[in-house]
Amino acid sequence: MTTTFEPELHPGELVEPQTRPRDPLCLVRRAPGSVLLGLAGSVLVTVAGARLSGGTVRWWFHPRIPPGGSTNEVILYLGMAALAIAWLGIGRAVRSHTPAPSAVAAVGFLWCAPLLLSAPLFSRDVYSYIAQGTIAHLGLSPYHDAPAVLGRLGQSHVLGAVDPFWRRVTAPYGPLFLSAVSVIVSITGTNLVLGALLVRAIEILGLVLLAVYLPRLARVGGADPARAVWLVLLSPLVLLQLVAAAHNDLLMIGLIVAGVTLALEGRPLLGVAVCALATTIKVPAIAAVIFILVTWARNDPSWPGRLRIVARGALVAAAVLAAVTLISGLGIGWVSTGLFSTPGKVRLAVTPATALAWTIASVLHGGVAANFKGIESVLRPIGFAISVLLALRLLERSRLQTVPRYLGLALIAFAFGGPAAWPWYFAWGLVLLAAASPTQASWLVAAALVAGAFLVKPDGILLLSRGSAPFVLGFYVVIGAVAWYTSRHRGRAGDRSRGSARSALAEP
Repeated sequence: MTTTFEPELHPGELVEPQTRPRDPLCLVRRAPGSVLLGLAGSVLVTVAGARLSGGTVRWWFHPRIPPGGSTNEVILYLGMAALAIAWLGIGRAVRSHTPAPSAVAAVGFLWCAPLLLSAPLFSRDVYSYIAQGTIAHLGLSPYHDAPAVLGRLGQSHVLGAVDPFWRRVTAPYGPLFLSAVSVIVSITGTNLVLGALLVRAIEILGLVLLAVYLPRLARVGGADPARAVWLVLLSPLVLLQLVAAAHNDLLMIGLIVAGVTLALEGRPLLGVAVCALATTIKVPAIAAVIFILVTWARNDPSWPGRLRIVARGALVAAAVLAAVTLISGLGIGWVSTGLFSTPGKVRLAVTPATALAWTIASVLHGGVAANFKGIESVLRPIGFAISVLLALRLLERSRLQTVPRYLGLALIAFAFGGPAAWPWYFAWGLVLLAAASPTQASWLVAAALVAGAFLVKPDGILLLSRGSAPFVLGFYVVIGAVAWYTSRHRGRAGDRSRGSARSALAEP
């Protein structure tokens, strides 16, 4: 006999809807300065970014701002700073006025609007997407043929838009996403600007999913839905590193949040199917499938019942993956080793394994990191193994109410332990932590959502060189120590409060 998968708390149970103003423009009236400052910042980023995105593609608007390129860069960073300050201002308004989540989301979409028209900023990955979609459109496999093949197929203009670093690297993305880009290519033809705009449009579906499901996920977990929406939809990390950059991570994250929400609301099979669909965008989403299945199975008291639950869920996930693979016509090459090795082509100072390897090599060789790659080749699998062990520990502790929290931490662990820790990878887990109590009140979550937006230059180059690796490593040690001390302090405080409550109940 199996038990039903129902959350202990239902949407709307902890946050009374009547306590929140239903006016979608209430924040415009109560915090007009912050709303307008954020919109101005978004416009400045859009205008100045057209000349700073790098590459060969000339955007559809290309304003000349005297006296030169440095002025554009100053304006861009002023816009980014304005967005960050406005985000903090809206946060204060959310705490004091308790608006409806829809009112907060309305501000987020207002700030997002100019960025939808901007040149791809902080990354040129969108042109790699288009190149891989072009390969699929021409009947080849983007999992076997790198963008360099386009030069021999009369598509030199597409190849020229791809960052030279990625021209000989096969696609690391799932078949659903590449099939969607292939359809876009069939519509836009040789127009790279229109292609980039349409790719960004399908990414925005992820933002819409977040606006719909994030408040529901927060309610199920006993967190503040308005604060969750503020932390995510209006955050500089999401707006700049996901929306402006047109990264497909946004669509994957939106599907993960939708799937986890549906599962915790009592529809676990549907949640598994949606998260499996997210896996066909990018593979890290498979972690959500595993967390839902294990937590759902743990709800059944008997081992035969647990096995039946896992089997049913695994069958649903496998059916979704097989259906997308078959319909896309791209074959099973997307689960090849290239899917995992491609991110490892780049070495970033913010990746813990890379930072530690560079530091060790520099110390051992008097500042000449001659054996850096050899040391890193040893540390990378160790770092990944540690992240897997940590994720398994979090999976073991996960229960119905804590799935968003522990899944979010597991995804952050994979971002840290992976071959390249790009700042927007941390959004995988930060979005879930924003909907979980008590992590949505953590200053570390808020700081990461701001700091992550400033770590990449407009042309997609990481701000921190590998030479800064020792300082990055020291920063991680300090942050880890603070987080450990804070969690221990809160744990002891919680134990004392529970002990006091038991003593009070025991008194006659």
